[in-house]
Amino acid sequence: MRYFFPLVFFVLLAGAASAASIRGVVKDAQTGEELVGAMVVLKEEPTAGAVSGLNGSFAISASRSDGVLRCSYLGYKAMEVPFGSAGAKPEVLTIRLEPAQLEVGEVVVYGSAAGDTEAAARSAERISPSVVSVVSAKAIELSPDVTVANVVQRVSGVTVERTSSGDGQYAILRGMDKRYSYTLVNGVKIPSPDSKNRFVPLDIFPSELLDRLEVTKSLTADMEGDAVGGAVNLAMKDAPARRTAQVSLSTGYSALFLSRSFYSFDAGAAAKSSPYELYGESYPAKPRDFSSGLMRLRSGGAPPDLLGGFSFGDRLLGGRLGLMLAGSCRRSYRGSNSAYYGAATATSDASNLPVLTDKNDRTYSEQHTRYGLHAKLDYRFGPRHRLMWYNAYMDFGEVQVRDNRKTDLIIGYNPAQGDYNLAFDTRFRLNRQRIASSTLRGDHRPGSGALRVGWAAAYSGAFNETPDNTSIHTQATVKSGAETLTSVVTLGGADRRWERNADEDWAGYLNLAYTLAAGERGVAAELAAGALYRDKRRSSFFNQYDFRPYDAGKPDGARSNLIRGVDWSDYSEISFMVFTPHGAVGNPLSYDASERIAAAYGQAKLALGALHLTAGLRMEHTRQGYDLRYAIAGVPNAGNQRYADLLPSLHLKYSPAGGSSSLRAAYYKSISRPGFFEIVPYRILNEDFTEAGNPDLKHTVAHSAELRYEYFPRPSEQLMAGVFYKRLANPIEYGMVVQGQGTFYMPGNFGSATCYGLELDATKYFYAFGLKGSYTLTHSQITTTKLLSYDNPAAAAAERILVKNVAQTRPLSGQSRHAANLTLLYRGARSGWDAQLAVAYTGEHLYAVSRYANSDVWQGGYLQLDAAAEKRLKVGLTLFAKAANLLNTPLLRYIKQQNAANEGVEGYESRSGATTVRRDYYGQAVQVGARYRF
Repeated sequence: MRYFFPLVFFVLLAGAASAASIRGVVKDAQTGEELVGAMVVLKEEPTAGAVSGLNGSFAISASRSDGVLRCSYLGYKAMEVPFGSAGAKPEVLTIRLEPAQLEVGEVVVYGSAAGDTEAAARSAERISPSVVSVVSAKAIELSPDVTVANVVQRVSGVTVERTSSGDGQYAILRGMDKRYSYTLVNGVKIPSPDSKNRFVPLDIFPSELLDRLEVTKSLTADMEGDAVGGAVNLAMKDAPARRTAQVSLSTGYSALFLSRSFYSFDAGAAAKSSPYELYGESYPAKPRDFSSGLMRLRSGGAPPDLLGGFSFGDRLLGGRLGLMLAGSCRRSYRGSNSAYYGAATATSDASNLPVLTDKNDRTYSEQHTRYGLHAKLDYRFGPRHRLMWYNAYMDFGEVQVRDNRKTDLIIGYNPAQGDYNLAFDTRFRLNRQRIASSTLRGDHRPGSGALRVGWAAAYSGAFNETPDNTSIHTQATVKSGAETLTSVVTLGGADRRWERNADEDWAGYLNLAYTLAAGERGVAAELAAGALYRDKRRSSFFNQYDFRPYDAGKPDGARSNLIRGVDWSDYSEISFMVFTPHGAVGNPLSYDASERIAAAYGQAKLALGALHLTAGLRMEHTRQGYDLRYAIAGVPNAGNQRYADLLPSLHLKYSPAGGSSSLRAAYYKSISRPGFFEIVPYRILNEDFTEAGNPDLKHTVAHSAELRYEYFPRPSEQLMAGVFYKRLANPIEYGMVVQGQGTFYMPGNFGSATCYGLELDATKYFYAFGLKGSYTLTHSQITTTKLLSYDNPAAAAAERILVKNVAQTRPLSGQSRHAANLTLLYRGARSGWDAQLAVAYTGEHLYAVSRYANSDVWQGGYLQLDAAAEKRLKVGLTLFAKAANLLNTPLLRYIKQQNAANEGVEGYESRSGATTVRRDYYGQAVQVGARYRF
């Protein structure tokens, strides 16, 4: 399988090589877009013909050097072009097809190149006033990716953070952590279902609902200013010029479950609400209030994946009313096999080396269910007035079983004699995330059309529910290599928790723009102004019940060791007593938060011949606050922050005559607000440190600049090279902070940070073949405080080893020095075969910041190879196949120090100069299906 697709490409390449006497290119006469799949036939020899390739080119072998070519393409007028002695004979013929006209009542609708094509994506990048990368719906359809998170990793300068099943989840733009970007749906910011943070999980969005994916890397004044890295906009499918309909159905499987079982449980047995919510805070919960059916572990083969989708679009009422309805449903089964090592920093001997404390062999089994629905209506009152109503609903459900076998490497661990302790933890988790968005938008051009008025009223909601999250804890001891009986942990045999949060936004937008026609000096201008107001409300609830094993038949039943195989054989048969009958709602995760943002901007665009200038100033005022639902002693139970920012921006674009190349320069100032939970003054007591919130946390202010060269030799091709620089004041990172007489591990503002790099992006087509590639080199730097143990010889023996705070310089969390993409494309327009081989590489980056110096956890470089192929049949049917993670590359995490004492740990694999702390395998995944266009 690893070499199958490369071999296919070489075979196709060899078969495509042939001599040709007639060459040319087919283009749209209005847009200049190269048309893929146009039929070109020699009129005098009907058997001699070709189909235009990825770059619109064609080549025909014929016995004559003159005659007439007949060219036809769906939606365009057929055309005859003489060549040779019958007419002009250029070196390469250019055939320009005119769009066909469709008469609907009294309205004439013109067919044209669709806005979801690669040429349209390149055009959007070329004319944009800011630096933006666009992925078209056509590119998404042909790619191996089924979620937006996996699509976005194909964009230059973008990497992704992955879930426990290996799928992409969060976007990291230009080395900036996920907190430094935001997500839009149809240009409107959406909230996050995360219980603590702002960033939106992109794996909740099915990729087939998109018309295009836009990644903006430099902000203009008319964009919201809280993005240091950039913004991701999901432009959903739009109403077409004519009726279209499509359905798709596919199935697939994960190779991970060919070699092990898939674990599951009855998710329907999970109680949606806790006893506290059902009966009130004074009610003491009893064992009968909790379902034991949820803890019945199932084991077997994973079912096949099932995926389906549809879209329907049309224009009604004489073309005035546009309709687009699209939906997607996917149920898939994923997981991972993981080896995880707990590691502590040795402080007792001042070596500060990592010491492995336990080994965890983990398996994840996950059932993912995704639903997506998008509906859009637009009504044109005339050529100058238009109303649009967008609606989107995304629903992601996960049923997860995590089975963990923990070997204690410290207490009782004697590998020479085979003596050590074991702990087993099985977690049954049901999680559901939903995002809903509805936007009513108006676009008006009164009078002469020089004035444009745009407005929007939007609602967005994000909801997260994790009900009845249950964990069972058992233990055993290995003596002389033989495992003793497994029993339920006496003090803390189980816990069940309920978590949920809701984040709802109501927002209003107003934008005004006035166009000044070019005068005698040829200077055209557009003056714009606008305002935004958003009211955000967030609520979060947490409750947990703890349980202990119980046997009524024994004198001390509440502390009974229930033995597996004697007292129980399945987790659902274990008898528990409720140790905390009223639950634990007095948790910092039970809070309400609010945020009100008022913004206004002014912007000017000037076109002075080949020079285009966009300059603007944006003001944003923020009021952010929290209110703990349940009073917690010793901390303020309510608080708020207020601040205002002026955010200037300047973009210059120089495009010489012809418009195929341009030079851009950009500067913008932006901010990043603290997460909702970060300013809550919580305290979480851990074994050797206390984690805390920071109500005095400041927002980050950043200055960004870049220089970029762009070249578009053809409508679908590009070459881009640029450099960028960012400087952050008050970046938010986690570190050790001294407050009063205590030291806490908490979010803080650590001086300043810098991030700069180089970005390259290229797309080139060679008839039936195409090549896309990108490379990003990024460097960042920040200094934070850490703990370091040291030897004080002057002190007494028992007090010689002390701990102090030190400053350590490191990269920003999540920033990879190297990131690259390479995609090889094949499109046989005549044969109907399309194929794609895609490689994505993300270099080493800092994964988790430790509180101890030189003990941060790093994630190794990750290489992913994916492939896709499809065959178009003449009846409108397309058969397709997708394959992901063909190399089954492991995800590695490690500490960049090595301790010889760890070499004796069973199953430990040493790494040159580092200590491996995690290794995950996800397995390959395949998908096959059919797509039908009516």
